[in-house]
Amino acid sequence: MRFVDEVKIQVKAGDGGRGCLSFRREKFIPRGGPDGGDGGNGGDVYLQVDEGLSTLLDYRYHAHYKAENGRHGMGKNRHGKSGESLTLMVPPGTLVYDSESGELLADLTTAGERTRLLQGGMGGRGNARFATSTNRAPRHTQPGTPGEAISIRMELKLLADVGLIGMPNAGKSTLIRAISAARPKVADYPFTTLVPNLGVVPYAGYKSFVVADIPGLIAGASEGHGLGTRFLRHVERTDLFLHLVDLSDPSLEEHDDYRHNFNLINTELKQHDSELGQKPQIVVLSKNDITEVRQRAEEALPLFEEQGFTVFSISAISGDGLDALVHAIGERLDKERNAKP
Repeated sequence: MRFVDEVKIQVKAGDGGRGCLSFRREKFIPRGGPDGGDGGNGGDVYLQVDEGLSTLLDYRYHAHYKAENGRHGMGKNRHGKSGESLTLMVPPGTLVYDSESGELLADLTTAGERTRLLQGGMGGRGNARFATSTNRAPRHTQPGTPGEAISIRMELKLLADVGLIGMPNAGKSTLIRAISAARPKVADYPFTTLVPNLGVVPYAGYKSFVVADIPGLIAGASEGHGLGTRFLRHVERTDLFLHLVDLSDPSLEEHDDYRHNFNLINTELKQHDSELGQKPQIVVLSKNDITEVRQRAEEALPLFEEQGFTVFSISAISGDGLDALVHAIGERLDKERNAKP
């Protein structure tokens, strides 16, 4: 299934039905008077969260949505039926913007959450409504009012507790496969991960947290290089970053600094959004099943710790250090959640 995280669509509520112009004509009842019924109201448009959805793919190939119009009024004081409302189902984490003004109309995060986006038009009144003691045969009716219409942009931000960040091939996808049931593609070439992946990680026997693995960043990502920062929105809601550092990367030898790639990624985060640079991070030195990586980790670990970071050296292949890492993530998340008002 294709991952689509941003779409633009046109949405319109139903128009109200027009009122009816009619007079009662029955045998033995002279001058029966006006009996035109009112038009029905147009259907509303709602947005509702479906936790079974994880993409906006359904809206990529269908750009126009309209609720049902109200039926017109009829004779014998019969009112028109109101139009059926339209409900657009969206995945959790969907933000809805007015395409013209950029105004945020809705932020839908909770399963089953429902909000009215547009109101349908009102049905017009039939001529029976205008009868008075001085005007017993009114020929005036009202048309229904049009339903509201809008062009909206829907943007998906995945809901996750932990975001995996790092250079391409730092081992993010391998890690999420090792600690959860997620099965992203893993290969030994850059940008294997082309779309975000979510994994649920159990800890402490009965608790769990959600991890988001996004495509790797490179220098200049905030300017659109590589995959750019297109997917960074999916870690904006996270409480914690796991920053994977690959000490087997040959480029580290050129810079003679184990923190070079780490600092580069953080610079790109801050340039994209200053708040991303302020999120708490746990540093993960990956691939310690490689001998030279274990040797470098002994030198690199104190460099990160002196900056105040909690550091783990792990191997997602052998499982070394994973239990301790998951436990630490769970404790850190509990602390972050308890600190929130």
